Amino acid sequence: MKRVIISGIGVTIPEAAITNEELVASFNTWVDLENGRRSAAGLDPLQKSSAEFIYHASGIKARHAHTPDGILDPDRMAPRIAAREDDDLSVLAEFGASAARRALEDAKVDAADVDLVVCASSHLQRMYPSIGIEIQKEIGANGAAFDLSLGCSSAAAGLHVAFNLVRAGAHRRALVVTPELITANLNFRDRQTHFIFGDAAAAILLETVEDGVERAGRFEVMDTRNWTQFSNNIRSNFGYLNRVEEDDPSRVPTEGKLIKQQGNKVFKDVTIASHRFIVDFLAEHGHTPDTIRRFWLHQANARMNAMILKLAFGQEVGHDRAPMVLDRLGNTAAAGAVLALEENHRDMKPGDFGLLCTYGAGYSIGGALLRMM
Repeated sequence: MKRVIISGIGVTIPEAAITNEELVASFNTWVDLENGRRSAAGLDPLQKSSAEFIYHASGIKARHAHTPDGILDPDRMAPRIAAREDDDLSVLAEFGASAARRALEDAKVDAADVDLVVCASSHLQRMYPSIGIEIQKEIGANGAAFDLSLGCSSAAAGLHVAFNLVRAGAHRRALVVTPELITANLNFRDRQTHFIFGDAAAAILLETVEDGVERAGRFEVMDTRNWTQFSNNIRSNFGYLNRVEEDDPSRVPTEGKLIKQQGNKVFKDVTIASHRFIVDFLAEHGHTPDTIRRFWLHQANARMNAMILKLAFGQEVGHDRAPMVLDRLGNTAAAGAVLALEENHRDMKPGDFGLLCTYGAGYSIGGALLRMM
């Protein structure tokens, strides 16, 4: 098997940010309007939200949005993203390509020397043509491309597949691109989920190196791992069968089809499973949590990450050991752990180990054990 390194990392974070206070003002205005209608119909009123509730529940203070227009409009509460012609570059491919180019620039590699593109995202804009193939064409890569989706573990799953293909010699250089335009899939009228997600795109370039070669400041990928177990506790039912469920197939409903979750069950189940995954994966390679310099965990919930690490270490673990970007970026789905990695690795020393670990719907968990060269 060949040695594989991460030679480049690229991220794109949209400029526009929406604070908890702005989100709550919009949500509560809509609740007032909706409760007027519910009162006239004899229905129970909806509960308002608060910035304090959001921060306590998630650790999030703000999130970035690819297209903020429309999100805070109580009459719409969804981004206004205009349709594009079939011959125009799709929104998701454009978003992913921006991060892919930054990863290539970081690696000082020409796109023509990439022979695999994996678009690994929790929410794909369409089923075909593959978004990965569109990104491949847009950046000028060669070889093959495909899409992969495994909820918030998509980036780790993409790394797992790409790492093993490159290690086996099937490809020389692989780009794992994770565009997460998730505000378009969020129900901003659901008190339990409207504050969770933000938009971001990330990309990681993998390539082989010869035995004995050390690339200073880059990571060698020691191994990757994936784990899944079916659960309905995080679910989206939006898909191509929705139209045929209706008496009028020309109508495509979204009500009840967007992201929903049973937060308390997810917190408990994922905390226990992720802690066990981390400890067991590290043990397979002769490590304990104490021998890992840095953990880049899925950026979903600050309390969840703190609990996972406390179970693994037996004590509280601070930002230096397990950096968080969640508070200012929100949950950026599969891109989150890569964002934390990109921002928090340049102080690591040769020989330091790090663990990238993601978890999400499925349930699914993915990990990559990295060594600083």
